[in-house]
Amino acid sequence: MAAASKRSGSAGIPLVLISIIFFLWYTHLVSGNKTYIVYMNPDYKPSVHPTYAHWYSSHLASLSIDPARHLLYSYSDALHAFAAASLLPRHLRILRRSPAVLHLHPDPLIRLHTTRTPFFLGLSPSSPSSPFRAADAASGSVIIGVLDTGVWPESPSFDDASLPPIPSRWRGHCEAGVDFSPSLCNRKLIGARSFSRGLLAGSGAPGKPPQEYDSPRDRDGHGTHTASTAAGAPAANASLFGYASGTARGMCTACRIAAYKVCWASGCFGSDILAGIDRAISDGVDVLSLSLGGGTAPFFRDTIAVGAFAAAERGIFVACSAGNSGPGWGSITNAAPWIATVGAGTIDRDFPAYVTLDSGDRFSGVSLYSGEGMGETLVPLFYDNRNNASRMCLSGTLDPLNIKGRVVLCDRGVSARVEKGAVIRDSGGVGMILANTAANGEELVADSHLLPAVAVGKIAGDKIRKYIISHQKSKAVLRFGGTVVGVRPSPVVAAFSSRGPNPVTPEILKPDMIGPGVNILAGWSGSVGPTGMPKDGRITQFNIMSGTSMSCPHISGLAALLKAAHQDWSPAAIKSALMTTAYSRDNTGNHVRDAAGGLAATSLAYGAGHVDPQKALEPGLVYDITTDDYIAFLCSLNYTLPHIQAIAKRNNFSCSRRLKSPGDLNYPSFSVIFSGKTKVVRYSRELTNVGAAGLVYEVSVGGPATVGVSVKPSRLFFKQVGQKLRYTVTFVSMRGASAKPPPAFGWLTWSNKQHKVRSPIAYTWKN
Repeated sequence: MAAASKRSGSAGIPLVLISIIFFLWYTHLVSGNKTYIVYMNPDYKPSVHPTYAHWYSSHLASLSIDPARHLLYSYSDALHAFAAASLLPRHLRILRRSPAVLHLHPDPLIRLHTTRTPFFLGLSPSSPSSPFRAADAASGSVIIGVLDTGVWPESPSFDDASLPPIPSRWRGHCEAGVDFSPSLCNRKLIGARSFSRGLLAGSGAPGKPPQEYDSPRDRDGHGTHTASTAAGAPAANASLFGYASGTARGMCTACRIAAYKVCWASGCFGSDILAGIDRAISDGVDVLSLSLGGGTAPFFRDTIAVGAFAAAERGIFVACSAGNSGPGWGSITNAAPWIATVGAGTIDRDFPAYVTLDSGDRFSGVSLYSGEGMGETLVPLFYDNRNNASRMCLSGTLDPLNIKGRVVLCDRGVSARVEKGAVIRDSGGVGMILANTAANGEELVADSHLLPAVAVGKIAGDKIRKYIISHQKSKAVLRFGGTVVGVRPSPVVAAFSSRGPNPVTPEILKPDMIGPGVNILAGWSGSVGPTGMPKDGRITQFNIMSGTSMSCPHISGLAALLKAAHQDWSPAAIKSALMTTAYSRDNTGNHVRDAAGGLAATSLAYGAGHVDPQKALEPGLVYDITTDDYIAFLCSLNYTLPHIQAIAKRNNFSCSRRLKSPGDLNYPSFSVIFSGKTKVVRYSRELTNVGAAGLVYEVSVGGPATVGVSVKPSRLFFKQVGQKLRYTVTFVSMRGASAKPPPAFGWLTWSNKQHKVRSPIAYTWKN
């Protein structure tokens, strides 16, 4: 699986070459990797075995499969299963015939989804009247588990000054390993472990991971960035070479961090992720943050979904990144309803840079270039328009004779953004204009370039391209404007942020919400430069990154604060509070826009909207969901009983209760699908009063004129705190049967003078 970040020019190798290498390598893994995750039926566990691990080992031995050679992991807290490596076809046939085996699947490879944000979210600084003072004071007992690339413990973001002793209930510890002593942990970083058996089995390379720290130490930087975003301590005078200077702090500064290294340079194997979740549950975390994800699959084949189900059942809030495959529709990952699926938006901070042509025209862009500038002298421009490869400045496509001493325009795409600049610099160029194409529109992501470089949007890029092509002796100069705040409009949905509709269960609206995920400053690894490229020898304690990998830990940290303030709230209640108080209006008062096209964004892009932590602290009402509700939801999906049992871990299981439709889950949002002759869709919901007693809420709805909406009852009177009241909402399509219109959107709000509990509605018509 992969991480959800878009690092500042992340890769040092052209993406075309990376893609070819990865395809060949992954094809080898698919054919040669014999690691499987095997789900077991607990009804078949003999009482003679004291533990599940003992049973798994004994069962393998009974099938003439040597556990000493094949058994990688034995899971118990997250699921009843084990991971086994080097399995031959005959082993698979034997396992599939065993009545104790529910099902099995290959070990999947998952990818990472790769300051100012506390102020933007209304968290900083804490004044005596701040609604978060009580939550801040109580959050020292909340532990956030971060599953990622490890941690750089020396980062100032993990300073433990003023923190009280570690909670006595904590059962984890810090593992010793290469360049990592347990003494590096403290009262802030209270746990650190690494999991690589799946990686080693999948790569066929015994021993330590190649070019990696065989320990919890973070060589990549991604894990340090996400952990410090969630719960980093305040670090004064933080910046990336002067950009975004100020105090960097996480969302929950008093929370504790436990780092679980499950991702490596080649990705994150499902067996290692499950091992990390399994251990995190056992260690006693309260929140899990996973900025990674793979493709879409039924939940019983989705290792993150299976592990997250077990965590949610234990009262652990699980946040995952939505993915960076936007703006394509249906690109969302981590779509299970027991997961908080987080998209990315901008904040009101930017790093302006400018391209000035010899015609006098000036175009605005962004950059994090920190080296010596170009001065005031105009230099010749060059744009190699021969073919797509040369337009994108891929390695080996540019002639040094043509670009020496010039500023080169490169189309964005295929290779990493900073890699394009490295190609130009190594060929004698003195600067780069990185121009968006239609795929990225006006979305701008700042990078810490290795030469003077400015990224511009498609509109500006098209004008500059046209000027260079029509003026053979065109010139330009690049200038850099540092850091500005108060940018309007903000937030804007990032073009890269993955979108709905939900490809696994369309009746559940995803993503759930968006949070800050563009140009985020946070802690960084000391063993790699800010671009992650081998040729980048710069060292920095902080880096600026973009991606849903960055928005996910924002939500994880906010959930920890809500957990501290409301210790009796379930993970579903916390998610409901974050969703029903989210907003869809930017700081200009207009509807939040989508960077991909510049138009108003929809709930398929931002879910319930942009998170508003101050309002989430006191939501008034919540949509709560129990484990039994989730199981009834799974039963409505027509999965087989063994598949559901693999997720739910139930003995003597049967679907004695199932929802009429997956959309009948008590979710804080609505996805209404009109299909075939179905013109009427009816859902029921239940609200729990977490506000004051004696309050009345009245309902209001909005949306397209082509859908009629009725709610019964239209008024709810909550006499007591904790009281639960139900309502039914009926949606009627007014459209003709022959038409298949585009999706439409609306909302349903329960409100009074104190609270507005708002749920987004997405309408889809299918033939």
